[in-house]
Amino acid sequence: MPETGGVKLLGPADVRALAELLNLRPTKRLGQNFVIDGGTLRRIVRLAQVTPEDVVLEVGPGLGSLTLALLPEAAQVVAVEVDPVLAERLPVTVAEYAPEVAGRLRVVRADALRIGPEDLGVAPDALVANLPYNVAVPILLHLFAVLPSLRRGLVMVQAEVADRLTAQPGSKLYGVPSVKIAWFAEVRRAGSVGRSVFWPVPNVDSGLVALVRRDPPKTTASREEVFAVVDAAFAQRRKTLRAALAPWAGGAAGAERALRDAGIDPSARGERLTIEDFARIAEHRPGR
Repeated sequence: MPETGGVKLLGPADVRALAELLNLRPTKRLGQNFVIDGGTLRRIVRLAQVTPEDVVLEVGPGLGSLTLALLPEAAQVVAVEVDPVLAERLPVTVAEYAPEVAGRLRVVRADALRIGPEDLGVAPDALVANLPYNVAVPILLHLFAVLPSLRRGLVMVQAEVADRLTAQPGSKLYGVPSVKIAWFAEVRRAGSVGRSVFWPVPNVDSGLVALVRRDPPKTTASREEVFAVVDAAFAQRRKTLRAALAPWAGGAAGAERALRDAGIDPSARGERLTIEDFARIAEHRPGR
């Protein structure tokens, strides 16, 4: 049972014992893979640069592995858990393993895709989480949209998702996640994580992604308007922007006019454009 900041962390035997106690069978639907390696947990907290002043938001705390590593370093940890059994058990586990910092934990039983500031009761500074693989991108986009207090994040996601989030224009992996997250934050790969640190062992590797909030592009278009252009541009990514944006613009002629007015080559493809480019296109939508 490794320790961090004097707090006992959950090792492999602890995780399995808790799962047995709760009659828990991790489900793919909820993306439940629990970290059983103390070194990985300490690494995540270190890379997240959590300070004693931080209110940390953790999504999907599960059995509490990362929660226990975060509590000694933060002012408060707000853990959002959708599973009612896990949400009820987490304070008990923290009280048993880390009684001296148990008062810093606040558990919110909710779906992270539907929460807002009013559900948390506090304004979190940082997001640190092992995000469920199947909904990682929607969760990130939602939280950065509805929680303006979030200044940074360090999340563990499926390696492929990490690559897509951090892809740059011109890359084959550059797409909707890459562009939309750039509206909110500067993102970078912060490391890789192997499969053996999880129970059960997933069929994929994981990656760490660091995010630092940035100002959105200066534009007269709303975020929703810009994201609509992004969605249209990548719906058929092999098409030129003139063709891909035709439904959005009311026809190919309207798309070409909007692109030229925005200073974009109509024969280009979406993977070449930055979030600022998409914002300019949104400003010139016909009839806007």
